[in-house]
Amino acid sequence: MAETGTVAAVDTGGGGKAATKERQPRSVRVVLMALMIAMLLAMLDNMIVGTAMPTIVGDLGGLEHLSWVVTAYTLATAASTPIWGKVGDMYGRKGAFLTSIVIFLIGSGLSGMAQDMNQLIAFRAIQGLGAGGLMVGVMAIIGDLIPPRERGKYQGMMAGVMALAMIGGPLVGGAITDNWGWRWSFYINLPLGLVALAMVTAVLHLPKKRSKGKIDYLGAALLTVGITSIVLVTTWGGSQYAWGSAVIMELAAIGVAALVGFLFVQTKAAEPIMPLHIFRSRNFTVMSLIGFITGFVMFGAVLFLPLYQQTVQGANATNSGLLLLPMLLSMMVVSLIAGRVTTNTGKYKVFPLVGSVLMVAGLFLLAQMDTETTRLTSGLYMAVLGAGMGCLMQITMLVAQNSVEMKDMGVASSSTTLFRTLGSSFGVAIMGALFNNRVQDVMAERAGAMGGKVAEHSTQLTAEGLAKLPDVVRDAYLHAVSAGTHSAFLLGSIIAVLALIAAVFVKEVPLRGAGPAKETSSSPEAAGPTDAQPVDMAKAGMATAAAAANGTAETGTATADAKPVEGGAAGDAAADGRTVSETV
Repeated sequence: MAETGTVAAVDTGGGGKAATKERQPRSVRVVLMALMIAMLLAMLDNMIVGTAMPTIVGDLGGLEHLSWVVTAYTLATAASTPIWGKVGDMYGRKGAFLTSIVIFLIGSGLSGMAQDMNQLIAFRAIQGLGAGGLMVGVMAIIGDLIPPRERGKYQGMMAGVMALAMIGGPLVGGAITDNWGWRWSFYINLPLGLVALAMVTAVLHLPKKRSKGKIDYLGAALLTVGITSIVLVTTWGGSQYAWGSAVIMELAAIGVAALVGFLFVQTKAAEPIMPLHIFRSRNFTVMSLIGFITGFVMFGAVLFLPLYQQTVQGANATNSGLLLLPMLLSMMVVSLIAGRVTTNTGKYKVFPLVGSVLMVAGLFLLAQMDTETTRLTSGLYMAVLGAGMGCLMQITMLVAQNSVEMKDMGVASSSTTLFRTLGSSFGVAIMGALFNNRVQDVMAERAGAMGGKVAEHSTQLTAEGLAKLPDVVRDAYLHAVSAGTHSAFLLGSIIAVLALIAAVFVKEVPLRGAGPAKETSSSPEAAGPTDAQPVDMAKAGMATAAAAANGTAETGTATADAKPVEGGAAGDAAADGRTVSETV
């Protein structure tokens, strides 16, 4: 167990102790606010930029390269995610996180100044490199500051940020583009990012770390090649290239070879990018699988639900984010409830099980939608799916972090995030391919040759364009979209069954850093906070977390430089469920 002055400072005695504890909750809340801003930046960016795309193309040209504006960002984010996690574990969480914010802001500023499409694509890649560290940094720092059992209280906050990004992104993007121009869809990141940067710099004080080992550059290169190839296969397959084309086959072969090489290198490296021993934990492996499936299902739903509602139900595309409100609101409320129950009881296995059942049920219900389904009915179906994802979204990260040692908190967070990202790529690709094939088949059956031509350009078909089609073709298209949606969600429900099977194997391992105090026991397992209530962060292990965030630590007999701290003093002291006095 690493001991530091940061921990000792919490129990210095006297009036200073009381004053320090009084300040601690506010300090940690400031840090959490900064982390939520950074998380919002990472999630909001693509939502805002997507709305501005038509204007960007009109100004810069390069329509044939339009998809690369998103692909470059996605590739850079996915490839850099595991590297950011390892860098934080080796050299300190705060420095890695601040660096990722700076890179993201530089990429945002340069993207806003781009003079042609090639420049914009390059600058978006820079932005994506920073974004890869934002989500990992947020999750890992929260893992350092807040012990797992208390962490459940803040799940609703993170789910709320996700809902805000998905609902508000298109609205904000449209308003910014219409009033200030598309360049401000990138510049808007600068003030928010600078606020987060200043808050984290001033308030967050985690112990500094300096590993003597070197980063596994070969492993990082192989993983980057593997992830890039896979994402390109899922992005290009069925759209720019046929699934059986030479380009897709070559990329798939390169991806598989690179990942096999990566696994071999990880067994030999002194400081592996993704230590394979973390997968020896059954819970970590199961949560990685459930995270992959959740990403697969969620982003498929986000893609096809607005398309169905706009096309079949005649909804307004301008407020497309609001169309997902039943799902997102349900997800946020259920995530908040699940977090509170987890904090109060320490039990969590029920949530992967219930969440998987609800996810299967929600997807199956959505697969029943047709041209006669009302908005109220589809909204109820979405709420069921949202409730399932609310049980799963944050619990997967919580249990994964609880399954590893504090020194592996960064790689655990980045690995879980990576699996969810890859799941979303596969979900969009596979469900999209199934949807497109079904649309083309139904159009050909119902409208003949004219239907086939319309189906080829169905993704660019607006409400105005749909209204101009002959009645027969329009009716065929509505049935085709309904059939395509049915096939996509039916596949999703089948895939979600795998999450249910995986959830059965979750082991109820006690969450670290919580539980009623047992004064007669001296064992670390029995010792815990002196109050069983889930009070604010000044209690028990949370006092340590707040001290690290507050920066009020004084160097005691053991300093932060005397011994590398595993994952940060905050989480280290609190994680074992001990009171502050026991760690000193």
